[in-house]
Amino acid sequence: MPVVALHVLALGVDLRIPAAGSLKDKRSVVRTILEGAHRRFRVSAAETGSADLHQRAELGFAVVSGSPGQCTEVIDAVERFVWSFPEIEVVDSDRHWTEVDR
Repeated sequence: MPVVALHVLALGVDLRIPAAGSLKDKRSVVRTILEGAHRRFRVSAAETGSADLHQRAELGFAVVSGSPGQCTEVIDAVERFVWSFPEIEVVDSDRHWTEVDR
């Protein structure tokens, strides 16, 4: 049986949402970003931290592919999508790779 590589690339993004005056305001912005990324790029997307702070959010996105190039391409597009929202400031972002031979 041939060896098949499974590539997983995760993107973590730390956001500041200056105009959010409440958790409801924050959730509206976060939901738009998460649902938009999931729908447009078919990635897994979730809020991963800072849930109790109304002007901060940590979001996570992940893509799985047989090709590292495809993973990079998709996550690059997701990161550009996140940066396209004028109501947020990206404080930090980082990527984590996992590769499994099957």
